[in-house]
Amino acid sequence: MKQENRLVTSSSRSWWRNCALHADEEIIAIDAMEDRIAPLTANLTQIRELITGLELCHHKAARWVYNIVVAIGIGKTSKGLGTRSQGRQHPIETVWQNACTALSAWNAGCPADKVDLLVDTIPASQLLTCLGGRSPLKQWQVQRVIEKTRSLINWPHSRDDPAAEYAWLLLSVGEYEFTYLDRCPECYKDHEEFWQTTVRTFIRDTENGDQANLSLALAIDNLWPCHWNFAENLQIVLEAIGGKLNTDTPFSACGRNISLVPIRGRMETISNTLMAFCGTLESGQDVDKELLELLGKQAEEKRWLAASLAKTIRLQLNPPADMRAISSMAGPDWINKE
Repeated sequence: MKQENRLVTSSSRSWWRNCALHADEEIIAIDAMEDRIAPLTANLTQIRELITGLELCHHKAARWVYNIVVAIGIGKTSKGLGTRSQGRQHPIETVWQNACTALSAWNAGCPADKVDLLVDTIPASQLLTCLGGRSPLKQWQVQRVIEKTRSLINWPHSRDDPAAEYAWLLLSVGEYEFTYLDRCPECYKDHEEFWQTTVRTFIRDTENGDQANLSLALAIDNLWPCHWNFAENLQIVLEAIGGKLNTDTPFSACGRNISLVPIRGRMETISNTLMAFCGTLESGQDVDKELLELLGKQAEEKRWLAASLAKTIRLQLNPPADMRAISSMAGPDWINKE
């Protein structure tokens, strides 16, 4: 794969907020392409917004990328948030609901081996057994896991319902930015001891191949149901609640351990194909001829979109140092102090 240019030259445009804080020379060149075709049509803007909304850690990322390539080829799209037919449910939503149902049953006193559900391919009884015996602390922590999951899955309440709102444990979060909290949130003051214990419990795993310590609070905050590795991440969290802090597999979330994403090879091929369409691919790289056909004839607008998508994919698969530092979830310094 072509080596990324890491030269930081300026702040990046908002289009790049899902993959770069600063613009390198390649991004600046792509932005110049945008300037040459300005003003953007509504269709171009909509397709570019799809690229900006892309997250390769999402369980449907491969499909989203394909849809974007199709949109670039035909010059318009009907895809995006809120375009699914009402009443349709993706199979993964059953996984999320089963996770919440199983955890709620455990918190209510149901024996782990009596919960007959599957969370993806993992029996719920196996996940619940990780928790060990009940205690007020464990039940409080499990409730946080339930609330985090429910806040994102439109079940049993809509995400817009105040009842579905999740109170972050250690993060103050915006769309593409966050800060760490420096004190117990007001809503957890009645159980501040539980909060402190959760914050200072560390999962020992690896991040980008290096040994890492991950706060249990941050793991819960970053337990995204839409993530490709949700069930395994959930098991890591439940094992930590149960006292097993050395993980068999790394915790993955957003850009953390993105190198493990199972579609990595496919995304590299798609990025190569987009670069080939733009005429910027080095020889000897794999391309997908069917995708090239979908892209159709070259045009400046298509080249801008294709270059934007290719760069976004490459930056997400191989994040710049500043983006990697953000996604490492190292936590604030104070949690490591007595």
